[in-house]
Amino acid sequence: MEWLMLLLQDGGNFRMCRNKNVIESGFPAAWKEVFKYPKVLYGYLLYRDSLGHLRSSSQMAEILDPAIKGTLNVLRSCKKNPYLKRVVLTSSSAAVRARDNFDPKIPLDESSWSCVDLCERLKIWYALAKTLAERSAWEFAKENDMDLVTVLPSFVIGPSLPRDLCSTASDVLALLKGDSENFSCHGRMGYVHIDDVARCHILVYEDATARGRYLCSSTVLENHELASLLGERYPLLPIPKRFESGWSSRRSYYEFNTIKLRSLGFKFKSVEEMFDDCIASLKEQGHSLKSEASLP
Repeated sequence: MEWLMLLLQDGGNFRMCRNKNVIESGFPAAWKEVFKYPKVLYGYLLYRDSLGHLRSSSQMAEILDPAIKGTLNVLRSCKKNPYLKRVVLTSSSAAVRARDNFDPKIPLDESSWSCVDLCERLKIWYALAKTLAERSAWEFAKENDMDLVTVLPSFVIGPSLPRDLCSTASDVLALLKGDSENFSCHGRMGYVHIDDVARCHILVYEDATARGRYLCSSTVLENHELASLLGERYPLLPIPKRFESGWSSRRSYYEFNTIKLRSLGFKFKSVEEMFDDCIASLKEQGHSLKSEASLP
């Protein structure tokens, strides 16, 4: 996520904020300096996606409370700035796709919401947290006449700044090294380059016509499709050819309709570019891939 923050800062007059104390009290005193600037464009709260893989019911409060309380505290702080014209909130495609009551022949778009009952029944706490947090944000925006736009990225792939990897990057590194266990839980998944996520945030802030939710996903692939693609592109890496079937294998077939974002002139990078940049970053940081990748 630090890479995303860097890209956003490079995009223009942005002020970035990150502090876990926001969950309980909103922005700390030091952060309030950010909101004194007339040109502040963007308030951004980051959560660790690793919580999304916790399926024990005892972990539900650890995920839901920070997601909902943190989001609302950020919005309350944003409301206090008279110069802030629009807030762009990062949600997730998990707030769209966790449902079983749709026609798989019709791609999911921004009108789709994950089913709360299904998330609770299957203990998909990350999707539930993202869904409830975004719904809470929309309720707050409506009650306070706030111009809110939400971005819903799928599985984010690309370079990262810190050597200590987040859960997403750790799962990708394990996959590239031949370990299929962590990636098996993902099942069918949308993928997007981290550069595209940053560019999407900037675009929907700056475009006066942007309204509502925006799915941000380049492509949707099954695990075996991704493994086949990566195996052909990086033949020297021990990419798994099979994945264990688990609860994720029960997900319904789905695609994403991203025409709303594309209609603003947005073009996505390919899945090949995502992993090229990801692998290059991992190698630069000194992570062992067991063998050298031959990048085209």
